[in-house]
Amino acid sequence: MASTENSQLLSDDRPGSYLNEDSSQTQKSSADKMSEGWFMHVDKFLDNLRLRNELIRQFCAELLGTFMLVLIGDGAIAQMKFFGGTGTGAGFLNVNIGYSFGLMLGVYFTASVSGGHLNPAVSLAFCTLGKLKWLAFPVYMLAQFIGAFLAAAMVFAVYYDSIDKEDHNRTVVLPTSTAGIFATYPTPGLSWGVGFVDQLLGTALLMGGIMAVTDSKNSKPPSGLEPIFVALTFFAVGISFGYNFGYGINPARDFGPRVFTALAGYGSDVWTQAGVHWWIIPTFVPFLGAPIGAWVYYLGIGMHCESAYKRHEDNAQLLESQPSMTEDK
Repeated sequence: MASTENSQLLSDDRPGSYLNEDSSQTQKSSADKMSEGWFMHVDKFLDNLRLRNELIRQFCAELLGTFMLVLIGDGAIAQMKFFGGTGTGAGFLNVNIGYSFGLMLGVYFTASVSGGHLNPAVSLAFCTLGKLKWLAFPVYMLAQFIGAFLAAAMVFAVYYDSIDKEDHNRTVVLPTSTAGIFATYPTPGLSWGVGFVDQLLGTALLMGGIMAVTDSKNSKPPSGLEPIFVALTFFAVGISFGYNFGYGINPARDFGPRVFTALAGYGSDVWTQAGVHWWIIPTFVPFLGAPIGAWVYYLGIGMHCESAYKRHEDNAQLLESQPSMTEDK
């Protein structure tokens, strides 16, 4: 009996025995519990960091989204500049692609939190349509300007050596100038009036395209693909009307980086050229163009879509079918 018991104990103690397996499972279970406990503490800590205020969440989203837009867009301009592609069709095409991809990624980053406006003119247009609360507008606009400013600072830091070599004196109007990496400037000979119309039309086209892409009553793209089509709209404006003024069509994208260049040593020339305050056009005109584009789409197409018209008819029929207040009971 003793030998049998000893052999059983030896059998149980050998690796792979049932007893040993149960022991490892017990130890594993204990480790799992410790791991789960650690993750619970981490999750609780992260939950405490979660932003509860909707406006603060939207502020952070718009800041990061605009940062992404301008970072990739201005980075594309800088690369074109230092590769020697300034003024060439291929170089400008690269800039269009860069800004379009930056917009697409920025919208994907932020769409579920803030709607992915990344442009104060777009935010204003949505306010006029009742799709964004007016209280949120200054929050969105401030976030967008800060995001663009920080993106310009990041591009400046990444390309600092090349900027310093190419444009040590930080100029605006010379062929070697690098201020155009960050903000838009008119082509030589452009009149103020044509620049005004250029930005008005470009922003109206962009906003009209955004309205069409996001209109559930119209033939909008499948859910999740909207940012791609918004980026294609932006690309279309760029390749058609980008020559005169670099198609700023976004006050944050232009003004935020322009402020940065003024602080980074480019001087007062970032505000005036030949005594003309060109910065006013890309900073303020889009605030007119975007609402115009939004309302032209809504009045010309959106409110007349079949589904919208059917809804109005259904509501009218519902009202007619209800008993009149003067009807005898």
